[in-house]
Amino acid sequence: MSPPPDLRVPLPGLVWGAYPERQSPPPTRWPWSRAPYRSHLQAVRRAGPGWRELSEVAFIARVRAVQARIGRDGLSAEHVTEALAAAVEAARRTLGLAAYDGQIRAALVMLDCRVAEMATGEGKTLSAALAAAVGALAGMPVHVLTANDYLVERDARKLAPMYAALGLRAGFVIGPHDEATRRAAYAQPICYVTARELVFDYLRDGQRRGFVRGDLSRRAAALRGGDAGRPLLRGLCMAVIDEADSLLIDEAMMPLILSRQVRNSAARAFFWQAWQLAGGLEAGEHFTVDAPAMRVQLTPAGSDLLRQRAGALGGRWRSLRLREEAVSMALAALHAYRRDVHYLVRDGRIEIIDELTGRAAPGRVWSRGLHGLVELKEGCRASPSTETLAQITFQRFFPRYHRLGGMSGTLREARGELREVYGLDVVCIPSRLPPSRKALPGRIYKSRIALWDAVARRVAEFLGHGRPVLVGTSSVAESEALSARLAAAGVAHRVLNARFDAEEAAIVAQAGEPGQVTVATNMAGRGTDIPLAAGVAGAGGLHVMCCQFNVSRRIDRQLEGRCARQGEPGSVERWISLETPRAAGVPLLAAVAHRCRADDTGRLQLQPRLLALLLAWSQRRQEGRERRARRALLESDREWEQGLSFGGPGE
Repeated sequence: MSPPPDLRVPLPGLVWGAYPERQSPPPTRWPWSRAPYRSHLQAVRRAGPGWRELSEVAFIARVRAVQARIGRDGLSAEHVTEALAAAVEAARRTLGLAAYDGQIRAALVMLDCRVAEMATGEGKTLSAALAAAVGALAGMPVHVLTANDYLVERDARKLAPMYAALGLRAGFVIGPHDEATRRAAYAQPICYVTARELVFDYLRDGQRRGFVRGDLSRRAAALRGGDAGRPLLRGLCMAVIDEADSLLIDEAMMPLILSRQVRNSAARAFFWQAWQLAGGLEAGEHFTVDAPAMRVQLTPAGSDLLRQRAGALGGRWRSLRLREEAVSMALAALHAYRRDVHYLVRDGRIEIIDELTGRAAPGRVWSRGLHGLVELKEGCRASPSTETLAQITFQRFFPRYHRLGGMSGTLREARGELREVYGLDVVCIPSRLPPSRKALPGRIYKSRIALWDAVARRVAEFLGHGRPVLVGTSSVAESEALSARLAAAGVAHRVLNARFDAEEAAIVAQAGEPGQVTVATNMAGRGTDIPLAAGVAGAGGLHVMCCQFNVSRRIDRQLEGRCARQGEPGSVERWISLETPRAAGVPLLAAVAHRCRADDTGRLQLQPRLLALLLAWSQRRQEGRERRARRALLESDREWEQGLSFGGPGE
């Protein structure tokens, strides 16, 4: 007798196919259908002593017996709690880590195909490992997705002894790995990988089989191609996502494009001509710049002048739409896209800066010729032209997993969208210790210079008490401007931005030392703990200064969560200026601020409560706009895919 449908284990084979993946949208998970996590947690705790008494030989024999029962009966509550108790004991024996109730509960939530909101510092790495171990014991290929290559390799190596005690192996995939290494890693029961690497490998598999999703067609493609036709992955059976909100919400619309290099000298010449024409246009008279939207709009005078100058070029320049689009893009590259804010120039190449993380994104390029135009602007060597072979977004990719779970410290604000798009219910895990974070009143200054002067004085004040300080800024340029001001004030500090991403973990690990000052862009360092050195907690803990205005309250909470972890003391405050990026676009803020007097330091006498209200209102409006944009893109993608359903998925 086969197990009920909701308990069955998806794995490669005759039943689920050689490459299992969900063909239809996932079912919606509602709060009233949650498993009784508290009773399951108690069952895991009750089973613990029985596992603890076993010798190594008896332990692995009992693990094999649990695996056999899961294969026969499916992922029933009894078998899940038994397997989870084995994983908890394996972590204790090999890593010396005693799992907390919150970590076990989070693992149960993820195994129930939901996402867990865990406060920062509550041990998400072990929670993910426990869930992955149970999934792998059930026979499913498990993908554990984390933030960057450093964390991928670190976690896979660190947790290998725990998995080995259960008779499992963990592989990992990072950017430099070749195809053979990737295939071997994905063949392991558990594979640690970043989402970008995973999605591109999935697209490569789709290219091999011609983007058909029928099992017979897959097998035929593999036979025709021999080893070259064999897929890298073993399907989309189960995924555990760390920092789930980043992938499922913040980066949901980012197109992941698989491309190849082509020779296209005509297109390169066309954009060079666009660059030359753009140089002859005057701001205000011939075009206007919408900086927040990163767009340029030609005025009627600009359109007339462009028509006159492009007339002699002939060819595609006779097309009104093409010439205005190309020249507008060249103007945007010249006036809207800024060095050290939107991109870096490193080793003669343009590297895009991820707006959300502040990290450089090597290999990512702007489409439709924009990347080549920015290269012209900076005098860099032109990169080869490319053509798109396949593309997909995270919000179309992740619903294809049969079993999907994850965790993050900031999920509750997005619970409606997570349920609507991915069928995921958010479960909040209580902290092990009560939080002791102090939120200090916010401030706003007239200018960026006044802000940096005030921040330098504030940092020196905290250093006098022996407390470390973490300052969050919005861009590389902002972080370097503050760094210059701190250096002028004689304040020793370290900078963590896209220029220093290779040293990220080391810089973050030392950010809790007494008197250490760290200036970071956005959420650089996310996923790495900031341990407090001896004596720092007694002095008041880590102080976080947020000198940026984020588009979402969730991102604010991510930065705030860097301090006061696991019941430790800490404090946070937000200081911005009217010149802080995005602050100028806050409705009513400029009007209210101009009515306020400024003191000798340039601080505007605006009530902190009113400032917080205006910023929160703006964030809610922006979150709503972005949520509607993601929904519209997803509906458009689904309609397009259905229209092409006779040819396979819409990649």
